[in-house]
Amino acid sequence: MALGDCCENLNLPPCVWFEGGDKRNAIVSMLAGLLFFAGWWCIIDAASVHKNILAGYHMCGVVGTISLLMVNSVSNAQMRGDVYEGGCLGTRGTRIWLFLGFVMGFAAVIASCWILFADFMVDGKRWSGVALFLQNALIFIASIIYKFGRSEDLWG
Repeated sequence: MALGDCCENLNLPPCVWFEGGDKRNAIVSMLAGLLFFAGWWCIIDAASVHKNILAGYHMCGVVGTISLLMVNSVSNAQMRGDVYEGGCLGTRGTRIWLFLGFVMGFAAVIASCWILFADFMVDGKRWSGVALFLQNALIFIASIIYKFGRSEDLWG
């Protein structure tokens, strides 16, 4: 069962402040935004409470955020070549861009996991490493949910 099929049957009680015909895109966008916010909140909390997070460790979160932007700037129609005709590489360039975005996201998660086990598995310093890993894992999950959870047929 694909994530898109799972979100098709999503029923929520009516909201007073939100009214819309198809709520799938809005719900997925809010969920992805909440996960993105929670990821950055974890690392900001850890950096403000524990002073053992070096400035270079924040590059994992920056690379993960850039990955989120890269992955979600390409639509499925551009991937198929339906609407994208310009540019120097065309559809091939779009696919390369998406691939590089996913590689950057995976690299951020793997690097944060490496930093967690290499530098923070000492007693008293674990929360900083866990927060760094959580930040990148939540950003990557938000990117995946936002990319594959939305329905693009409503855009046209």
